Amino acid sequence: MEGQALATLGLAICAGLCGCGSAIGLYYTGSAAAGVLAEDAKKFSKVLILVVLPATQGIYGFVFGIIGMGSITASMTAIEGAKLFAAAMPLALAGLISGIFQGRTAVGGINAIARNESLSGKLILFPAMVETYAILGLVVSILLM
Repeated sequence: MEGQALATLGLAICAGLCGCGSAIGLYYTGSAAAGVLAEDAKKFSKVLILVVLPATQGIYGFVFGIIGMGSITASMTAIEGAKLFAAAMPLALAGLISGIFQGRTAVGGINAIARNESLSGKLILFPAMVETYAILGLVVSILLM
């Protein structure tokens, strides 16, 4: 029972922190986009991709939580539960931090689109670079599981 509890707690923390990172990042990008669209609603399609980019961390946490639940068994020992708890932590931390900073990076792109919308395709690169660390956290967590 202790093993199940530890494993479930780790997965819940992971999904929760990834979701929080995404929510904060989306708050930043949504707020910035609202300001840009108030000036020129035609830029909606240009800013939309940058707005939703921070949502991916929450998706990674959710997917890892679902995958991890398949590893929890009724006979799981405390050590096995602790291992799954520990396996969830790279993604939990990377998802939280990268979601926030990806949002902040995307805000810079959204503000640049307000001035020069022809840059929109190029500006996706910068927040996508931050995304790399969420993906690495996901890969490490999966490998540790």
